[in-house]
Amino acid sequence: MRKSVLIVLALVTAAVVIAGCGGSAGSSSGTGYSKAAPTTAVSGAPTVMLAPSKFGKILVDSRGRTVYDFVADKTRASTCYGACASLWPPLTVSGAPKAGPQISASLLGTTKRTDGTTEVTYNGHPLYYYAGDTKPGQTTGQDLNQFGALWYVLGSSGMEITHG
Repeated sequence: MRKSVLIVLALVTAAVVIAGCGGSAGSSSGTGYSKAAPTTAVSGAPTVMLAPSKFGKILVDSRGRTVYDFVADKTRASTCYGACASLWPPLTVSGAPKAGPQISASLLGTTKRTDGTTEVTYNGHPLYYYAGDTKPGQTTGQDLNQFGALWYVLGSSGMEITHG
């Protein structure tokens, strides 16, 4: 069973990376979500919220899309660009992000990316979507080891939830 899941995941990953190569690098002109992967930009200022999951309450955006932490990001600066950002699009904003209920506004922040966009952070962790999550509530990116490090959902404290 696990082997079939890994094969399907590898095929989805390859398709997303190939599709991502057709656009211009660093583009953040998206204004919302497609039925497939989320775009990197949310119109206006996104709200970071909590939602129930099989891992407990986790961070999501205002549309219920799960956001993740990349363990390779040792500081507030993102290290996910190119093919990585095609599969793990950063949650970017054009204003200040908003804290939803049970979210600590003092832990919510932003960081500048090398392409000039502004990425949302929580407790110092840059936040990313996973292209394999095609609808709200999905957490298929949890505990994946891609682009040299693990990816985890975050709890309300901003700590990684490492079980999965």
